[in-house]
Amino acid sequence: MDVNRGGIVSKASETNSSNSASVASTIRRLLSAVVSSVFNRRTARWSSLIAVAVAGTLAGLLLGGRVETPVGPADASLSLAFSPSGGTEVEVPPLGALRLDSHAGPLLLKAQITRLRPAATQSFINDPAAIDTLEKTVTDEIRRGVIWMAVRAVLAALVLTALLALALYRDWRRALAASLGSLLLMTAFGGVAWGTFRPSSVAEPRYTGLLANAPQLVGDAQAVIDRFDEYRGMLAKLVANVSELYATTSTLPVYTPDPDTVRVLHVSDIHLNPLAWDVIRNISEQFQVDVIIDSGDLTDHGSRPEDRFVANINTLKVPYVYVRGNHDSKGTEAAVSKIKNAVVLDDRAQEVAGLTIYGAGDPRFTPDKTNEDDALPSSALEAQGLLNAETLRGFGTPPAISVVHDPVQARALDGLTPLVLAGHTHQRATEILPGGTRLFVQGSTGAAGLRGLEHEDPTKINLSILYLNRTTRALQAWDDFTLGGLGEQSVQVERHLATAPAAPQPTTTPSR
Repeated sequence: MDVNRGGIVSKASETNSSNSASVASTIRRLLSAVVSSVFNRRTARWSSLIAVAVAGTLAGLLLGGRVETPVGPADASLSLAFSPSGGTEVEVPPLGALRLDSHAGPLLLKAQITRLRPAATQSFINDPAAIDTLEKTVTDEIRRGVIWMAVRAVLAALVLTALLALALYRDWRRALAASLGSLLLMTAFGGVAWGTFRPSSVAEPRYTGLLANAPQLVGDAQAVIDRFDEYRGMLAKLVANVSELYATTSTLPVYTPDPDTVRVLHVSDIHLNPLAWDVIRNISEQFQVDVIIDSGDLTDHGSRPEDRFVANINTLKVPYVYVRGNHDSKGTEAAVSKIKNAVVLDDRAQEVAGLTIYGAGDPRFTPDKTNEDDALPSSALEAQGLLNAETLRGFGTPPAISVVHDPVQARALDGLTPLVLAGHTHQRATEILPGGTRLFVQGSTGAAGLRGLEHEDPTKINLSILYLNRTTRALQAWDDFTLGGLGEQSVQVERHLATAPAAPQPTTTPSR
């Protein structure tokens, strides 16, 4: 009996314990459900408030951030837009637009000249005193316009956010919370713009324009070739007009070359494209270039018939310094050397336009892609660069500029010259090498020749003007020109100010 009674007691105890565990589990599930429900409701409520604040802020900034303001003798429209990169854009229809990397995103400041007031313009022209005060007048008017635009944008964002919240929640406390969120968001936007503001960006404008009166060039490459002469003349006119405009705007608060500046036009990889001569001629004349430097691949096959194309160099009014590229033959080099204003450099230096310029030709000749020379390894180019470096070490004073065709060959000259110009890659790039030398790689001034039409988007025409101090020989700034490829009608000019790297020091083993 005792045993049975004990068994009964044991079973009862197990049953009570199981019931207690079940009750506890149920309570935990209920508490979890309640907490989860409360948390989810609170999360949803705050999420919706944040969404309302964001939507109201964005809409308010776009709608309220627009003002019309006088700017000297013109009227301008100021507005805000959203852009991941931020910045400032000044539109001057129909000439084009200037872009400044003035600050980081997400707000883009846009300014557009809407109309010119004839009476005010005439008074400025007739009144020398008004012209003298024009800069201060314009600065003050723009400042007032930007401040008024910012005030309107903030008020519009706050009001629109509050109205949107009231319409959705019908609760003034939630509307107040949404408005506070809107204010915090705008403060963050303003903080990013203020913290990343770059006053120096005005010295590095990027111009983009379109040839407004050009006919529509449509169809395939053959259609472009059929109208080649017409397009060529229009492109030349475009370059002249745009360069004139850019030269004028660059005399404002930007770096302005002075009489002590040597202007060097860097071209490369023309590849037998006759368009290049029109572009080079117009830019060299408009910007009063002192010397043109060609870093190779003037031709495609280095053949004797191509010498007639090379003869166009004599139509340029300034010295033309040339080094041989891998598409240029020794015959090409000889043809260039016969031209009166041409200077051929092949492992030697010469003073041109007050600058000592060293140049070395490419050791390859690869017009035929089946030629075994085309597979010349990088190590062979590096070795050639080391030989060129030995030549540079023999100079008492480093040359102001060194020129080669391939950037691989150029790297061996690091530390032996302040500036090395190259091409070959058809991609513009620049970098400061470890020894302090700046390597400047030009894109294709000939839009890669016929190869430029092999892709869906034609290769663009690239060339640059480098501004060097006549006394110190130091690079001060450069303008990058980018024109639409064959059949296109756009042009962009971008100003860069040169940083001041450490002065190159001769090294025992140049970097490769």
